[in-house]
Amino acid sequence: MVPMMSMKKMFFSSPEVTSRVDKATRKVLSKFGAFVRQRAKTSMPVRIKISQPGDPPHSHTRLLRKNIFFGYDIWRRGVVIGPILLPGRGDTGALPALEKGGISQDTKRFQGKPGRPTYIRARPFMLPAFEKEKPWLMELWRDSVVP
Repeated sequence: MVPMMSMKKMFFSSPEVTSRVDKATRKVLSKFGAFVRQRAKTSMPVRIKISQPGDPPHSHTRLLRKNIFFGYDIWRRGVVIGPILLPGRGDTGALPALEKGGISQDTKRFQGKPGRPTYIRARPFMLPAFEKEKPWLMELWRDSVVP
């Protein structure tokens, strides 16, 4: 029979267990974020021509590839992976439109006139990268919480 004091240490709510689970969660999700980020970056070939709808975008200037990051969200205990909005670019709808398709409104003015909306057909790169790395997530979790 196990003494009651040692049994209390085994509950999931004990500080010892939760700190080890939290540490393992951060480590596993950070690795997963790095893998998805790398997969997304390498899925975008550096080419001059325009990619076909449904394929990842081509990286003409490498700007999009260089600005994909990941971070651990401590409040949600999850990882956020994706491109950041570039300062001075003036368009907050371009990245979602590139991933899912939709309208991108250029807010920059040219000769005093506002930019015009442009329809972008989907060229997903983040979701396919996530889906390709997802099968490895269980392997990352294996033996991640150690006594």
